[in-house]
Parts: sequence; C-alpha cells; structure tokens
Amino acid sequence: MISVSIYEDNEKLRSLLELLISSTAGFAVVGAYPNGQSIAGQVRRDQPDVVLMDIDMPGVDGIEGVRRVKETNAGIRILMHTVFDDDDRLFACLSNGADGYLLKRDTSTHLLQALREVTEGGGPMSPGIAKRVLQTFHRPPHPERNDHGITPREHQLLELLARGYTYRMISLDCSISVETVRRHLKNIYQKLHVQCSTEAVAKAIRERIIQG
Repeated sequence: MISVSIYEDNEKLRSLLELLISSTAGFAVVGAYPNGQSIAGQVRRDQPDVVLMDIDMPGVDGIEGVRRVKETNAGIRILMHTVFDDDDRLFACLSNGADGYLLKRDTSTHLLQALREVTEGGGPMSPGIAKRVLQTFHRPPHPERNDHGITPREHQLLELLARGYTYRMISLDCSISVETVRRHLKNIYQKLHVQCSTEAVAKAIRERIIQG
C-alpha cells in the first residue's frame, strides 16, 4: 500500500486528486492540505510514502515545502505536481530535494504511474521537463562564465544549501555561527540578485557556479 499526502491549494482539484488516488487499488490518501504552513508536523503525523506537492500555494509554497519535508524525513519521496515548467522553479524544487516533477496537464495519463515509480526510487518527470533537465546538464559551460564575485566560503555555503543543509547544519559543518551563515547568505543574495536560498541555489546551478 502506497500512502500519499496531497498539498494543493485548489480545493476542487485537491478533492479530485484525493478521489482518484484513494479509489485506486494499492493507494491510500493519509492527508490533503491547502498549503505547507504546518507541513513538518503533518508529515510526522501522517507518515506518507509520497508527498504530492503543488508549487504555487499561499503561505508556505511547494518549494519551501520540499525543504521542510526533507529536513523532517529525508526518506519521504516528493513528486511535484504543478503547472509551472520554467527553469527557476524546476531547479529550485530539484535542489531542495524533489524526487520527481509532473505537470498538471499530464495528470490523467501519468499521475498514478509516477506515484508508483517515485516510491520505487525512480525520478519520474513529464517528458518536456526531462528533456529540459538533460539539455541543461549536457550544455557545455560558457567560456565567459560569470561567478558574480562569489568567494570560496560563499561557494561552500551554496554547495551545502544545494545538498539540503539547514542554517544550523551549515554552521556546524563550517564551524561558524548561524548568524555568520545568515550574513554570508545575505551577501550571496545581493551578488546573485535573488531573494531566497532556493533562488540562489537554482541560479548557481544554472550558471555553473556550483554543480547540480
């Protein structure tokens, strides 16, 4: 039995997803929520095998939701379920630990199989998304790559963020205070012209400042 938690702010779609999954043999829906505000406590309580995660939700969105789930239990598999196919959101989700990425337009034909595949250790993606990921990682580095003035220490922090480290974990790994971590990250955000850690990691991977 594959247990699934659903995070989707559209009430009608959330109900349809719950009906589709729960009425299919071998699946059980253990939770269905409109946003990720309390996601850490919810996944601890519900113990899902898979989280089906929308991106654009009020309060705590799916990108941050992925990070919180993986911090709570890295063994929970996460399948993104979204209308967004742009590179920034895609790589922010993957950098935070998402295990698969399915576009909502592919729900009717791919959802149940994608849920099975992700629980078996696979990384299901909509065909167009998979192609984009492959193209990005096969693209040769630009000979005039701009590192935005990122220092070796800032580079180290970006790589740790990409591996899913929290501020506390980074401070312990680098033997610096959490406040120093925050100060370094503030400098990184300014240099990369981004607003948060997920955007910073996504841009750093896309521009080959760090390896994805």
